[in-house]
Amino acid sequence: LVALAVVAMLWANLGPAGHYDAFWNQKLAFTVSGAGPSLSLRHWINDGLMALFFLLMGLEIKREFLLGELSDLRKATLPVAAALGGMIFPAAIYALINLRGGNMRGTGVPMATDIAFSLGVLALLRSRAPAGLKVFLAAVAIVDDLGAVMVIAIFYSSGIAWTMVMGMAACVAILLVLNRIGARLPLAYMAVGLPLWAFTLASGIHATVAGVLLALTIPIRVSLDPVAFTAEAREAVDIFESSSGDHPNEMTSERQEAVSALESACQRIQMPLERMENALLPWVSFGIVPLFALSNAGVVLTGFAPLLTPIGIGVLVGLMVGKPLGVVLASRLALRSGHAGLPEGVGNRHLLGVGLLAGIGFTMSLFISELAFGEGAAHDAAKTATLAASVAMGAVGYMYLRTIAGRSSEVGVRDS
Repeated sequence: LVALAVVAMLWANLGPAGHYDAFWNQKLAFTVSGAGPSLSLRHWINDGLMALFFLLMGLEIKREFLLGELSDLRKATLPVAAALGGMIFPAAIYALINLRGGNMRGTGVPMATDIAFSLGVLALLRSRAPAGLKVFLAAVAIVDDLGAVMVIAIFYSSGIAWTMVMGMAACVAILLVLNRIGARLPLAYMAVGLPLWAFTLASGIHATVAGVLLALTIPIRVSLDPVAFTAEAREAVDIFESSSGDHPNEMTSERQEAVSALESACQRIQMPLERMENALLPWVSFGIVPLFALSNAGVVLTGFAPLLTPIGIGVLVGLMVGKPLGVVLASRLALRSGHAGLPEGVGNRHLLGVGLLAGIGFTMSLFISELAFGEGAAHDAAKTATLAASVAMGAVGYMYLRTIAGRSSEVGVRDS
């Protein structure tokens, strides 16, 4: 991800003038009888492939709220409060700086957190970071992502075509029926998800919202209960062991059937949501998101000028000051209320570290900046500020957490 962002910057600055944008602005059409979408390569990535990124994000959000850290009210209070503070403060700072400049559409840019990037920086600490801190940061980022989806759906959609919205509603209704009747095959949901995406693209609502809507309908119920799974698995293993014959290392037909039976039981005990999440994760992490970075992170550097514009200052200060300030203050308020508690192994000193890492906007901030400004100087200022702030907050957050990690006697202790 970082490497391709650097490649994009080098391409935009060292390649032939205008070649970077000219390449990604090439049109690509998929039409049948003259009808169908015709988008630039960049927009196929941003509006098409990134829908799969938002699908994965939606699956993570649903899993966390139903089964994970956010499923318990007391456990969820702190990350929800931290995320809300981390969205409100940066947005307010940006809005105050750009109140008279006519650039209010960029208010959503510093609100976002790149969950993969922030967790990646935290992973560099290895055992120095308590497990509770990783769970807490992930929960904060997931709530932040949910807020970003709402911002995109509400503020970055325009010219709503209600006929297309009705088509979206019909697709969602079909997905809900599939869920209700117990359909477990992920491909059935993806087959309906494709027209849902097409209707969303044509409706004026940003197409990536289709990914989240699809995620919300993916079932978490399994088709095989644990007791039945244990019995089937044990029977399959017993058959495998008793079918060795004269050659213990030979895979007989009976053994192959036992393996197939065990594989079938394993698939039926696994949640469809988890199966889809596991299938999407490598494609999104190592394909779609890096490709997004390559097609969107390139900006022609013209010194510090873009960073000194109201947009650049708003994004910089929003991410670098507003994020940690909002996360820490909102977390402290939640803790003082008595309705929230710190995760195991996490102390008050860690809250600032989470706030610093939450200031890594990167993917989501770049995505929202493109929605807000399109192309031009305003977009370049937002991109430059996002990249600068993300790198700075990643480095500062890592150094801060590494420093306090050395004070093992203070880990998990609440400071006054």
